[in-house]
Amino acid sequence: MKNVELRLVSELMKNGRRSDRELARVMGVSQPTVTRARTKLEKEGCIREYTVIPDFKKLGYHIMAIIFLKLSHPLSLEEREEMFKGTLQLREGNLNSVFLVMDGIGMGEDIVIISYFRNFSEYSHYIQSTRTEMTGRLKSLIYPEGITSFLINLDANAHYQPMTFSRMAGDLQKVISQNELSGTP
Repeated sequence: MKNVELRLVSELMKNGRRSDRELARVMGVSQPTVTRARTKLEKEGCIREYTVIPDFKKLGYHIMAIIFLKLSHPLSLEEREEMFKGTLQLREGNLNSVFLVMDGIGMGEDIVIISYFRNFSEYSHYIQSTRTEMTGRLKSLIYPEGITSFLINLDANAHYQPMTFSRMAGDLQKVISQNELSGTP
């Protein structure tokens, strides 16, 4: 990715509501350059959406759960699709906000789900529904005892680094600076 594109992504991560004209001024390039770069990044899928990061607590969510699933064996593509369909159906039947479901490696776990819940009862219901689903239709894919969680109390006073893309944008700025020092366009 070119430095102009990296800088554009970085600036949009800080504030996605700015116009191409304002971004061009901040970046020190022409407005058509920004428009072309934005269009290219959107078309290539580098920019997938423009969104906000709300204060989940103010929206009524009081628990963030990081849920780990242990697979019984490496999954074929068909089994993986079946499992993720089941995860989505669980989501639709419960009052929660599933933020992320992805494969991963580490801690002896294979799948991570990040989800928000209004209260502990909703979280417990989701876990019970997940265990029921895993002992039913998806029994051969996931160990029902292989569901573990890490819960985050969003009501706690200590939030060391709340979720924001501005910090990540700062990391992109470091990459850009390194590219400029090495002469990479």
